[in-house]
Amino acid sequence: MILTVDPSSAVPPYEQIRAQLEAMVASGTLEAGDRLPSIRQLAHDLGLATGTVARAYAELESAGLVVSRRRTGTVVADGVAASPSERRRRLSEAAEQYARAVALLGVAPDDAQAAVLRALAR
Repeated sequence: MILTVDPSSAVPPYEQIRAQLEAMVASGTLEAGDRLPSIRQLAHDLGLATGTVARAYAELESAGLVVSRRRTGTVVADGVAASPSERRRRLSEAAEQYARAVALLGVAPDDAQAAVLRALAR
């Protein structure tokens, strides 16, 4: 995995790291279960403070892209789509399944939409 940080950029280093790792997940370069370098190792490799890398990892974890555990380190989260087209495919598939369930239940489209909006708000 190759990450770079431009110290002359107006974008903070943690954000540069976060954006690059997010792009790697989205493109499929990093897949579910792939292990990221330790915070200490990546900070050393990039010549940054460990807190900078820790913040990038924390932002990725908050977004649900990675999971951090004491013994296993930080890994790409399960269920993260490999690319935008894969996410669209999975979303379409889930919508089709939901539409079939709604039809079987005899629920009105407005009620079904309201249920989805409530679920997304949680």
